[in-house]
Amino acid sequence: MDTGNYIYRQGVSPETRVAISMKNRIYTKHEGSTNDFIQVGVLSTFDMSESRTVDVVRGVGFGDQVAELVPGVTEPMSITINRMLLYLSNMFQVLGYKGGGAGLVRSLKHHQWPFDIKQELVMSQISSEDVKGIGGGQNFKDSTVAPDKFKALFTFFEACWIESSDVSYPADTAQVTENATVKVTDVIDGSSSYNDVCLDTGNNPFAGDGGSFRFGSGIGTLTVADPTPALG
Repeated sequence: MDTGNYIYRQGVSPETRVAISMKNRIYTKHEGSTNDFIQVGVLSTFDMSESRTVDVVRGVGFGDQVAELVPGVTEPMSITINRMLLYLSNMFQVLGYKGGGAGLVRSLKHHQWPFDIKQELVMSQISSEDVKGIGGGQNFKDSTVAPDKFKALFTFFEACWIESSDVSYPADTAQVTENATVKVTDVIDGSSSYNDVCLDTGNNPFAGDGGSFRFGSGIGTLTVADPTPALG
């Protein structure tokens, strides 16, 4: 795969505080790239979604009242990728498989191994400067494709498998697009400890994070802040 082609040249993007798709970079280990993550080109869309059931706990004789909502098992995260088909680079190849002109892979049943995806949301220069003045700035890493003054949020999607794949050759449009739906085994930020003790997820009332008034020392007591401003 020729990633040095002019198609893969980087352009400029606006410097805003709002996250924009032009600064969302997706990397995979392309076919033949060994252990190096390479940015995926000509992506039309990159969508992520996940869900889980939330079971309702009620009590007989207590009327129409919810005692507690209990989260169920989270379904594997689903990623939808839409990409332009190139003669020398198809969907299978950018996900690491020997497809197209590189090998025999033409079907999902030819896949023997999973793959990883890396997402890098590159901050604008404005936001990178703002990060320096807030707590938790250590969670923002230097972008791999921009000078150190630009920070980025990393997300790693581990051990992914393609669930569905399709390509469309329309008669009324010249462009050929490929689509793939990917299931993800796990999602991490690449650096944090990931267990029940070490993972600080926020909303913990016992750690002073706030959370729901139904939990913690103030159980059952709802307090509302006084909207009247204090007079100096």
